Amino acid sequence: MIKDVNNPILVEVKRGDLIENRHRGSYAVVDSDGDLIAAAGNYQQLIFARSALKPINAISIIISGAAQHYYVSNAELALACASHNGEPVHVDLVAQWLQRLDLSVADLECGVHAPMGREAQQQLRARGEKPTALHNACSGKHAGFMTVAKALGAPVPGYTALGSLTQNYVMQTSASVLGIDWDASPKGVDGCCIPMMGMSLLKLAKGMARLAHPQDLSSELQAACYRITQSVQEHPYLLAGAGRFCTDVIEKTDGEVLVKMGADGVFTAWLPGRKWGIALRIDDGHLKAAEVALADLLKRLKVLRRDTLLDDWIHQSIKTWTKVAVGQYRSGVMLEAIGKPVLDTEEANAL
Repeated sequence: MIKDVNNPILVEVKRGDLIENRHRGSYAVVDSDGDLIAAAGNYQQLIFARSALKPINAISIIISGAAQHYYVSNAELALACASHNGEPVHVDLVAQWLQRLDLSVADLECGVHAPMGREAQQQLRARGEKPTALHNACSGKHAGFMTVAKALGAPVPGYTALGSLTQNYVMQTSASVLGIDWDASPKGVDGCCIPMMGMSLLKLAKGMARLAHPQDLSSELQAACYRITQSVQEHPYLLAGAGRFCTDVIEKTDGEVLVKMGADGVFTAWLPGRKWGIALRIDDGHLKAAEVALADLLKRLKVLRRDTLLDDWIHQSIKTWTKVAVGQYRSGVMLEAIGKPVLDTEEANAL
């Protein structure tokens, strides 16, 4: 086993005549049999998947019976997977969902922040309104957790707490898909107040591959995985919104490539047609660098209908406040590590 791998440069930022920044990272691409397709860097490092795990967390809404009992739609399931812009379409749908549960914005425990979408921020400010917890990028996920709480007969207040009946159920369900031990995993708390479990990038990629093709899961989990995938394919705009990487990639690939961002440079992807899962992390947590790296990885994996499909994300410009381009992001040379993992496949699959 290789430890303390110096992760390769996945993205460079050139401003004028200089390479101003270099962003190191790692990734793993796994198929539904658990075989390693491609990798770079230390994909054994333990990470918190952050919001990139939401599609797997949302499985609990279905498995618990909450989706059936409370008539949760595919649009709402997509919102449960979302880190949304806080646009009216996102906010209104979450509000309607809570109303159906006889709950309100006051019951959300995710906290308040300005809408993630710049236009949504400007519109809210123009109306002289302040953001609420409905505008939180994770409000859909929290609506899903409260639906699970009600289905389990658990108290809604405190539904975010580590050790609560709701979070134990959600995390145990997620861990079963990921193939990890929830009780033994490192614990943390995300920005929206929910518990997190530590896992390797390799385990995260394997979990996403299972979401793409859940052949070795129970029939109930299989049905739940297929419905989560269908929901995101049907409603990519609800997953993020205007100008966002996740929405754009899913729309441009007609749902053949499904991607989900997380905080601090984490991204996951699942490709149902290929039966693949992907987990990627930029070491310094830079979001744009993660977008560039994942877009370029998808291109190099030859999973896009056209090689140039995501070039606008791979070659993002650096602009002045007057909108003049003065630099550019570009993929790092170490992405040629595809097919050359730091561990051989047999050793990686034993982890």
